[in-house]
Amino acid sequence: MHSFWIIFKQAFMTKAKTKSFIITTVIVAAAFFLMANLPNIIEAFQGSEEEENVLHVLDESGNLAEALQQQLQAAGSDMQAMPTDLSEDELKAGISEGTIEAYLVLKQNEQLSARYVSESANEMNSGADIEQAVQSLQTALTAETMGLDANEVSQLFLPAAFEREAVSESSKSQEELSQARGLVYILIMLIYIAVIYYPNMIAMEVANEKSSRVMEILISSVSPVKHMFAKIAGIGTLGILQMLVFGLSGYVAIKTAGTDLSEGAFSVFGFSDVKISTFLFAVLFFLLGYFLYAVLAALLGSLVSRTEDVQQLMLPMMFLIIIASFIAFSGIGVPEAGFVTVSSFIPFFAPLVMFLRVGMLDIPLWEPLLSIAIMLATIGILGWFGARVYRGGVLMYGSSQSLKDIRKAIRLGENK
Repeated sequence: MHSFWIIFKQAFMTKAKTKSFIITTVIVAAAFFLMANLPNIIEAFQGSEEEENVLHVLDESGNLAEALQQQLQAAGSDMQAMPTDLSEDELKAGISEGTIEAYLVLKQNEQLSARYVSESANEMNSGADIEQAVQSLQTALTAETMGLDANEVSQLFLPAAFEREAVSESSKSQEELSQARGLVYILIMLIYIAVIYYPNMIAMEVANEKSSRVMEILISSVSPVKHMFAKIAGIGTLGILQMLVFGLSGYVAIKTAGTDLSEGAFSVFGFSDVKISTFLFAVLFFLLGYFLYAVLAALLGSLVSRTEDVQQLMLPMMFLIIIASFIAFSGIGVPEAGFVTVSSFIPFFAPLVMFLRVGMLDIPLWEPLLSIAIMLATIGILGWFGARVYRGGVLMYGSSQSLKDIRKAIRLGENK
């Protein structure tokens, strides 16, 4: 057992000290702080809020600017519509010089017409709230022409009561789905990246040790099977630590930025009402997915003698992960679809697809438990088979770019 912990520590520390791992961790953590503080950064570069919220209005009739301001206030906008005596040429010059944000030209003939002018049509706030206020003003003017009072206008545009009801017992309400969808999407992305990145790290590490002839020294004192599982455990622990750093940095970034998780984009992701079970299943499927693909990656890594050959032999595993991600991401819109249900019990797809169903649907507990049991059994079988291949594969040198070498590795391991 002492040799196991030595290899475990070596696998953990070797990768933890690499520049690529440190730089990746720092960049991702910094990205969380950048995204959390992005509104404050944009506001700092945009300048004074008072200047931004002033809309200069060219009003030929002389009474439309005040009515437009009333519509903006009714819509909850902080934009201030102010009539101006400047000519349009002077207003355009002000926009070019940066002293004026935008202006609006209002004309009323048989129908109200408006022209919104700003520096760029690609601005984030390109007059959408102003357009809505102009539409409301047109409605108010038309109602006034027809002799309708405010109560009659409000009744005319009163929305119909429309509710959604699902017959399926596993389906959640539309509000619950909207809250769960963003969070599940993010967690699926994390699991997807993890089951690609960390098993690939194991395969590259095994191939690198073989190419440098270090493997010959290691297997003379430690059994290949113990070496394989120590590698998997060491890099797996490193992956968990990195994910914890990402999660902690994201949480600290949101808290330090003073962001309310119940408002804005975070309300769409459902961060303000997260079930603990969702995170527990995310951690569980992350671990199961990692060990499943890690054993497969160690098996494939043991067949090659050069790191250049690793990617070619890893292609079948990569295809499995890509197919699983396609099913999961397409199933976000239709989590009750038959292909999603069936694939959630296929062990190589289950880490992503079953987690999708757990997060998006109210399914019976036995379904995720059955999927977990199938995955555990698959990991056990693959671990037993992988150990046989690994035992002989680490002794194979020379060019190896085919899965046919698995049989050769098994025979070599049996004769060892």
